[in-house]
Amino acid sequence: MTIGDHFQEFHGLPAFDFPGLDDPTPDASSLPSPESVAWRIAVNSYDSDEQWEAAFGRFTAAVDTERVRAIVVGAWSDVYDSAPDEVVKALVAARDRLPALRALFVGDIVMEEAEISWITQGDMGPLLQAFPDLEEFGVRGGNGLVFPAVRHERLRKLTVETGGLPVEAVRGIAASDLPALVELDLWLGTSEYGGDADIADLEPFFAGTRLPSLTRLALHNSEIQDAICSALASAPVVARLEELDVSMGVLTDDGATALLTGQPLTHLKKLDLHHNYLSPALSTRLLETLEPAGVIVDTDKEDAEDDEDDDGEVWRFVAVGE
Repeated sequence: MTIGDHFQEFHGLPAFDFPGLDDPTPDASSLPSPESVAWRIAVNSYDSDEQWEAAFGRFTAAVDTERVRAIVVGAWSDVYDSAPDEVVKALVAARDRLPALRALFVGDIVMEEAEISWITQGDMGPLLQAFPDLEEFGVRGGNGLVFPAVRHERLRKLTVETGGLPVEAVRGIAASDLPALVELDLWLGTSEYGGDADIADLEPFFAGTRLPSLTRLALHNSEIQDAICSALASAPVVARLEELDVSMGVLTDDGATALLTGQPLTHLKKLDLHHNYLSPALSTRLLETLEPAGVIVDTDKEDAEDDEDDDGEVWRFVAVGE
């Protein structure tokens, strides 16, 4: 699986690309109303003629930013070796001009611009501190990602999409106090691309004490998916979830069996296991056990396939790595 398309919507709003440098100069009459769309601001990811912060300057000059509800940061110049430090600075500097901002995503970058493992990220802490009224925050790319422990009173959804989520970022998120958070979505990735967290680092998510409002937990796209499922089998947080997502990773019968034979899952509205390495028998068992209770269960294997070497070693892969 690769990320081939930009957001079509974000925070319940249709995504709209703010015109580029070579497009006709925009004005209020040629643009949608500021609050009606999620504004995507981007430049060329390679040798751009314009820096992202300059594009953002054109945006703030053309749009009534006091009414803007959602911003999607697309590519900045040279994303493969340049962190978005200037992007972060520009957004923080504009915080007083964005009083209605409720959703922000950094890195809506597709494979033609840079593979997910090539995206150079930076410190997301200043953005969460600058925008205390954010309800949704997301970031794509784990290379160089810094996510310090924060307290944020209003954040309801946090998404971190990576081919490898660094352990220090995992620990920062795990140590954050997010009392309003309803949805947590972490793409943990693989050690090959910097995803070096282990089960002990995920323990705060299993306990859920810093996430009292959580109803949807996604710990997925992981090469340790079996171990995650084994831990979730007795994790206190599961009893209050509505949705549990352990998809996109290297999930085998071992992890799925542990999950199924652990604490009850019949209270869930949805259990997502798509992209998996489950046997037909185990998939059938999951469906027959949970669907009669009203749980929506996704066991679609999608494109997950074993790759066996000549010496008999079997290789399995997460959905999103490079």
